[in-house]
Amino acid sequence: MFGFIGVLVILGLMLLLSSIKVLPEYQRGVMLTLGRYTGTKGPGLVIMIPVVQRMVRVDLRISVMDVPPQDVISRDNVSVRVNAVVYFRVLEPEKSVLQVADYYQATSQLAQTRLRSVLGQHELDEILSQRESINRTLQGILDEATDPWGIKIANVEIKDVDLNDTMVRAIARQAEAERERRAKVIHAEGEMQAAEKLRDAAAMLSQQPQALQLRYLQTLADMSSNGKSSTIVFPLPLDLITPLMDMLPRKPG
Repeated sequence: MFGFIGVLVILGLMLLLSSIKVLPEYQRGVMLTLGRYTGTKGPGLVIMIPVVQRMVRVDLRISVMDVPPQDVISRDNVSVRVNAVVYFRVLEPEKSVLQVADYYQATSQLAQTRLRSVLGQHELDEILSQRESINRTLQGILDEATDPWGIKIANVEIKDVDLNDTMVRAIARQAEAERERRAKVIHAEGEMQAAEKLRDAAAMLSQQPQALQLRYLQTLADMSSNGKSSTIVFPLPLDLITPLMDMLPRKPG
């Protein structure tokens, strides 16, 4: 008799303990009474009716999901492998339990398919140089798709873009050609600016004969101070020779 009562007491204690749950601040409990949703509990102490009620715990903290590398063909037909990371959290626990069987797995699969779809609409140069814009696009698409599940996509980041060796060499050649093009453009612009300065200087000297004579004398001084040359040729401007020739007596014709 006492053994039977002891068993009943132990069963009663077990049922009592199983009916008492404590939820931390970052968790909520989705209550199902006889299979029907009857509310969301927590945080703190939650008392359940054994056998009749069941509680599903849902974590509200931000979760980090690593999207496996995906083979993507860009719009310009370049094959790349891209992986990403997704930050998300549960905003509505009841939807994450009632609307989808496994919200984590569903979000992971959705992120993989959307990653391939979005990157396939961009060229390789855009994938490499416009990551921030692509990240925002992916975040908006995933956030809209997971909203019925009570999921909020906080951020999406593309981590690595892997190219094959052939494409890496092609990009290196393209970068080298671009550097050479820029160098030639800069050289041509320098030549053009120098020509413009020489033209302006010639126009200024042509308007001031005295300045032209001073420049001529300065050139002679520079040539005479150069010790490397043993022979110096002195050019005489025509405007200096012409007055002297006019002063010479002319022979009668």
